[in-house]
Amino acid sequence: MLDRILDTLLRSVLRRGELTVTYPDGRTRRYGPGPEAPAPAGSSRAVTPPAPAVAIRIHDRPTMRAILRDPDMGVGEAYMDGRLTIEGDDLAGFLTLALANRAVEPRGWALWRLTPVRNAMRPFTEWNRAARARRNVAHHYDLSGELYELFLDRDRQYSCAYWPRADMTLDEAQEAKKHHIARKLRIEPGMRVLDIGCGWGGMALTLARDYGARVTGVTLSQEQLAWARRRIEAEGMADRIDLQLLDYRAVQGQFDRIVSVGMFEHVGTPHYRQFFRTVRERLTDDGVALLHTIGSSGPPAPTSSFIRKYIFPGGALPSLSQIATACERERVTITDVEVWRRHYAETLAEWRARFEARAAEAEALYDERFVRMWRYYLLGPEMAFRLHRLVVFQVQLARRNDSLPITRNYMMDPPEDQNGRTTLPE
Repeated sequence: MLDRILDTLLRSVLRRGELTVTYPDGRTRRYGPGPEAPAPAGSSRAVTPPAPAVAIRIHDRPTMRAILRDPDMGVGEAYMDGRLTIEGDDLAGFLTLALANRAVEPRGWALWRLTPVRNAMRPFTEWNRAARARRNVAHHYDLSGELYELFLDRDRQYSCAYWPRADMTLDEAQEAKKHHIARKLRIEPGMRVLDIGCGWGGMALTLARDYGARVTGVTLSQEQLAWARRRIEAEGMADRIDLQLLDYRAVQGQFDRIVSVGMFEHVGTPHYRQFFRTVRERLTDDGVALLHTIGSSGPPAPTSSFIRKYIFPGGALPSLSQIATACERERVTITDVEVWRRHYAETLAEWRARFEARAAEAEALYDERFVRMWRYYLLGPEMAFRLHRLVVFQVQLARRNDSLPITRNYMMDPPEDQNGRTTLPE
């Protein structure tokens, strides 16, 4: 019975590429029209991966049941535990095939039938009061600092990098991201800046050292806070940067600028209005804020169940409509929106390559199952940014609509020097 249901499902949703499945009883079946050839170099589709041919083996019937119940969770856990194996361990090919078909058959019944239930559960799974928010952050960000050294840049930027040039290194692209944000904030010396979700302190250091700001940063990660404080002390910036273990809702005082990079994904949909209310209350009358967050270019949708359970509990990716609605209701003016489409795909590809190069060290820190889980985590979103509806939103906010110039010229990237390198502040 399970075989017939899964067989029917796969025949209905495989419209691109080819999937060969070996079932627990040893039978093998093929689905899809066949592998696609790469797009010609220089064509508009050359950056989009073709749907490949992939072969998998499902080792037991409980795995089939789990996949039918929740494909995202069922496949992720089975891969992590070795109950679903991929020929050549081609996880990238498998996820490319899956997402390519989801793009052309978005209402495949196994995926679609779960959506109403998961949407109904969102207020409960994303109810992130202060104590729960701290536990959620600790689950991911208080892992061994050595793990993050394996794949992040020197500055430990754990968010989307900015790639104005394809030949940039990861370190250069992360530096470009920080300065791009600083230009949007129009930082001036002496300004008081609040960094919500300050991570390992890289943004705070850039704004204080390169732009003369006085930065207060808040985080819920004890590991990140300890590392960032040591770094700030070592760079002699402790008199300009104050980092605190504090929930954003508990911050007091007024700030000329507020920045939040890669933190809004942890807020949870029930708290969106509270977040923007906090931004409005903490900004001075002519203050400006910049929100940098992963989001969906489609309508509101539930987060990956695998990612929510194993990687970011309580996490949620907003649609632009959700951000706009919360801002409207909290009387926060949206002054600019920029959508980054493939920048995070390139960032994740860099992280994945670095992680794979040092996978043995990650396994020594944890175990093989952890490595497989992390591989699935890095690859899944990368392919979703390439083939599905994930993007990064940079939303500029203010209390008043006259706090900024009426053109975007001040946001533009600085000129390049004679060697083609972007000129950044000294």
